[in-house]
Amino acid sequence: MNLQPHSRQMNSAATTILKADQNQARGLGQFAIDFVNGQSNPDPTVLDRVVAFHRDSVACAVSALSLGANAPDVLRQEALQYVCSDVSQGVPCFGSCQAVFPEKAVVANCSAVREWDANGTNFGYNPAWGHTEGEFGHNDFYPVAVAAAQLGQQNGRQLLLGMLCLDEIRGRLAEVFALRKYKIDHVLHGGIASAAVYGAMLGASAEQIESAIGMVVSHYVPYRAIRAGHQLSDSKGASAALSAEMAVVSVHRAMAGFVGPTDILRNPQAVFCWNEPVDQPDCSPFELRLSMAGGDFAIMGMHFKLGLYEHQSAGAIQGLLDVLSTYPDLLNNPNQLQSVRITIYEPAFSIIGDPAKRDPKTRQSADHSMVYIIATLLRKAYQTRQSTWQTLMLLPADYNDQSLHHPLTRQIMGKIVFEHGGDLYDQQYPDGIPTSLTIEHRTLGLMSSGRVLYPAGHARYSSTGVDELLDHKFYRLTESAVDNPQHLHNRLTNLVALSRSDIASLYSFEISNVRTS
Repeated sequence: MNLQPHSRQMNSAATTILKADQNQARGLGQFAIDFVNGQSNPDPTVLDRVVAFHRDSVACAVSALSLGANAPDVLRQEALQYVCSDVSQGVPCFGSCQAVFPEKAVVANCSAVREWDANGTNFGYNPAWGHTEGEFGHNDFYPVAVAAAQLGQQNGRQLLLGMLCLDEIRGRLAEVFALRKYKIDHVLHGGIASAAVYGAMLGASAEQIESAIGMVVSHYVPYRAIRAGHQLSDSKGASAALSAEMAVVSVHRAMAGFVGPTDILRNPQAVFCWNEPVDQPDCSPFELRLSMAGGDFAIMGMHFKLGLYEHQSAGAIQGLLDVLSTYPDLLNNPNQLQSVRITIYEPAFSIIGDPAKRDPKTRQSADHSMVYIIATLLRKAYQTRQSTWQTLMLLPADYNDQSLHHPLTRQIMGKIVFEHGGDLYDQQYPDGIPTSLTIEHRTLGLMSSGRVLYPAGHARYSSTGVDELLDHKFYRLTESAVDNPQHLHNRLTNLVALSRSDIASLYSFEISNVRTS
């Protein structure tokens, strides 16, 4: 599989348009129904991208569970208390064959996927269509489609279409509406997409899906309060999981006859029109365009993380690796390092440059701290005298208590200057991740990365080698968590060929330190 950079081209014949004066909630339901039931025709390269993002997410989940991450463990233990007497009505959690209530399996599995904050991401940017709101989002919701495929006894291709449809809906919503402007967490887009796809895969009508989306938007809006504070908590990592859980619950209620608010995206009292009032009555604040066929899907503009770090630090990471490979003598003596200056755009500067994150005490804060991320990479480079992605890749051990308080890391953190680059940088986001890094050294002088726009893992990164780095990440995350990482890698790569029975047990492999039932 070769994951090539993507350049978008508009193809109206393969596009579904939901206009602002339409009932877009019902339109999303009908789109999802059509998509998962055979009317979609994505190019093979698009399905390859789904496979790669899903495989990466499973590696993240397996690692988090094996290492006993708190939120995934708590939610998994909770799920195992909700056993289904009729196994056809339940689905398993990661590392289990026990059928539990689907919403409980979904919340546990999505939490495991997201815990390390190391799976795919997007910035909601589609200039070809003029949709550039730049909302964040992540590939956290695949367990929703897996649960639906298991309940509906569907095969690997049907599952892939469900995953792709889910990413398409949440990705296009991220392009047209920036929830963060109103202190609402970006996972709401994923909750809407989850309700649409889960319902469609289980045979819900467009009206029932509309009700479910109405319930999600009116009853379960998550706020960015979960991402505020001096030290972050489990709520930050589990936000997508909790939204997915309520999306699944809402679909089951709607299919049982509960009627939720209709036409919620045009409702003047709901979060969309309330925050962005429209000039015309009975309109939403945006037009939605969704791909049904070809190669231009939202997932093709999403980005891979090559390790455990907030994705907006990827430009600085790339800049540091570029400087280290150009000036290997820099690693001779850490005491010769005088300063590291990082210049970046908004909103990255506010998110990972928060002054409170200059002294992170939890992993959730450290992986959102630019100074910690770069200082840890430099510390590892000094210790190994190496400067390759494979050697320096940030992994769970880089966020344990010992690493958080490593004296060399803390020494380097004190030498890092992090600044906002102003309009020159802001104008290049979210097309890219504009970042520059300059090191001042006692004997080598000034060394600069120049401005990095498309770091490795970015959808528009033009160099080769990302496939190999993703494989390296997969094996590093799973090597101590499963008996045969290569077998798991192969199974997840051949997803399209899996049978219904294969899908039923997709996540039921044994995971070290995790009980099976």
